[in-house]
Amino acid sequence: MKQRYLARCVASDLAEKMVFVGGPRQVGKTTFALSMLPGQQDESSPAYQNWDVLEDRANILEARLPPDEAIVIFDEVHKYARWRDLLKGLYDKHKSSVSFLVTGSARLDYYRKGGDSLQGRYHYHRLHPFSAMEVSDKPDAATIEQLLTFGGFPEPFLKASERSHRRWLREISQRVIYEDLASLENVREISDLDLLLHHLPACVGSPLSVNSLSKLLQVAPQTVDRWLAIFERLYLCYRIPPFGAKRIRAVRKEKKLYFWDWSRVADPGPRFENMVAGHLLKYCHAVEDTEGHEMELRYIRDTDKREVDFVVIRDGKPEFAVECKTGDRKASTACRYFRERMDIPRFYQVHLGKKSFGNAESDTLVMPFASFCSELALP
Repeated sequence: MKQRYLARCVASDLAEKMVFVGGPRQVGKTTFALSMLPGQQDESSPAYQNWDVLEDRANILEARLPPDEAIVIFDEVHKYARWRDLLKGLYDKHKSSVSFLVTGSARLDYYRKGGDSLQGRYHYHRLHPFSAMEVSDKPDAATIEQLLTFGGFPEPFLKASERSHRRWLREISQRVIYEDLASLENVREISDLDLLLHHLPACVGSPLSVNSLSKLLQVAPQTVDRWLAIFERLYLCYRIPPFGAKRIRAVRKEKKLYFWDWSRVADPGPRFENMVAGHLLKYCHAVEDTEGHEMELRYIRDTDKREVDFVVIRDGKPEFAVECKTGDRKASTACRYFRERMDIPRFYQVHLGKKSFGNAESDTLVMPFASFCSELALP
C-alpha cells in the first residue's frame, strides 16, 4: 500500500508530541493512522481505540491504555464532551513511553468542549483526499479524468464505478447530516441543513450569495451563515475570501464556496474549478501543518467582474495565481490585467487539454492541469 503524503511528517511529530489528524469522513484517516503502528495494522489491533465502540469507550473513559503499545490511536474521541481533559491527563502521565495519535471527522482544533487547553501538547494535521501527485508521480490525462469523475476519496476513486460512486455519495451525506452533525452540534433544523447541502453544489464557481440562500430556505441570513460554518467544521465544504487592494477596486465580502469532494458538483466547469481548489487547499494545509508558514487560499475579483480563480498566499505575500479553463485556449485577459496591477510573481492558467504555452502579453503560463501539478510538486 502506498504511503499517504503526511506519513513521514506525522511519524516525526509523534516522537515529540501528540498528533491530531482531522479530515472528512471516509478520507482515509483510520487507515492512515493504523499504518503508523509498528505492529498489527488493522482495526483489531489493541492500540486502536474507537469511541463509537462500546468496549473501547469504556477503556477510554477509565483511561485504560493497552499494555506494551508504543503508539495508541484514539478515533472520534472528540465526541466526548471532556475529551481534552482526558487526553491531557493521559499525555502528561505517559508521554515518555507512549505516543498518541488522535483522529476525527471534524475540526479537532474547534471542538474544545470544556476542560483545560491542550495548547503546546499536539501537532495538528489535515488529511485531504487523493490528489494527482499522490495517485501518480507522473499524472497523465487519464489520472486527472478519473479524479475529476470520482473525486479523490479512496473508496469511490479506487472502485471507479459510477454506480458505486452514486451510492457512496448518497450514504456519506446521510451519515454526516444525521450522525456526525447531530452528535456534535445543537441543531434542530436537520432537514433544512439537508436541503441546503443538496442545493450548494450549484453554487460552486461563483461568489456565494447568503441572502439568496436565506430566501430559498426561508430563514435569516445569519442562520444560513451559521449552517455553512457547521458544514465547514465537519469538512463538507470550505469558503475562500477575495484578495486585492483599492487600486484594483477589489470586492471585499463575497466568498466562494467549494466542496472537499468535488465530485458532488454536476457541471463540468465548476467541478474542474473545485478540483483545482482542492489541490491548492491541500498544498496550503500541507505547508502550514508541516512547515509552520501561514497559508491562505483566496480569489481575485474586482467591481467590474474581472476575476482570477485562485491566489495562494504565504506569510501574507502572494506566491502564485491560478486561472481555470476546461479547454487549452489563450490566456485570460484578466490575468494580464491583474499582473500589471498586483505584486503576484507567477500566473498560471490550467486546463484539461494537451497544449502548454506561455503568453508574452499576459505573462501567463498556460498548461494542462497534470503538468501544473508536476511542476509545483503539489502534495
